[in-house]
This record gives sequence, structure tokens and C-alpha cells, in this order.
Amino acid sequence: MSVTKKEYARMIRKASPDSNSLIDIPMAFLIGGSICMLGQAITNAFSSAGLDSKTSGMCTAAVLILISAVMTGLGLYEKLANRGGAGTLVPITGFANAVVSPALEFKSEGYVLGLGAKIFIIAGPVILYGIAASVIYGIIYYIIGIV
Repeated sequence: MSVTKKEYARMIRKASPDSNSLIDIPMAFLIGGSICMLGQAITNAFSSAGLDSKTSGMCTAAVLILISAVMTGLGLYEKLANRGGAGTLVPITGFANAVVSPALEFKSEGYVLGLGAKIFIIAGPVILYGIAASVIYGIIYYIIGIV
């Protein structure tokens, strides 16, 4: 079946959900801000327990990853993302969701070919290009430091 550009554009408009920016943008801000406030509250709790700032930050990251992974497994993170949109892409929780979601989706194919092969299908490019960029930046920094 051959489709013209106009027909294709019409099909995309029909299939794409309408977006109400007056509601979507504030909701993304509120949900993303709430996730960040939760992270700050967890950090403050760890600091109050006597941990130094660096250790509190690492523990907070671990707790946020755990919360995000559990919420993804229970199907709650998707419901939150439907309301908060881009606000749920706060780096640490969004990344955890991007790793756990494919793992759950492909677990029926087995541990090796399903979970093991597909777990980083979304997060893999982020990891790859993040590492590649850091290596390139490190080389540039090293060269500038020599000169």
C-alpha cells in the first residue's frame, strides 16, 4: 500500500493523542518537582541520621532507584507518567523506569534471551553515548591540560 505524504500526516494526526499544554506543562512541573522534593527529603533524613553529604546523596539515589523500580513493577510508575508526562523523566527515576520496563516486558522470553538481552533496550543508548561522551571529554580535557 502506497501512502502519500498528506495521507500519512493525516494518519499521524488521527493516531496521536491531543495535548493540552495548559494542563500538561503544570502537571509535569508538579510531578517532577514532587519527585525532586521527595529526593531532598530522603537526603535530609540521611543527613539527620549522621551521614555526610556525599554518602547521603548516594543513599538517596539508591532509594529513588528502588522506589522507581518497585513502582514500575507494580504498574504505578506508568500511571504517574500518564499524569506527569516529562516530569517523571527526572534523571534517576526515569532511568530506573527505562531499565525495569523492558525487563518486565520481555521476562516471558526467559532470563537470557528475554530479560538479559532486552533489559537495556531503552537505557542502553544512554549508557553507550554517555560513556563515549565522557571518554571524549576526558581526552580533550587531558590534551588542554598538557598544552
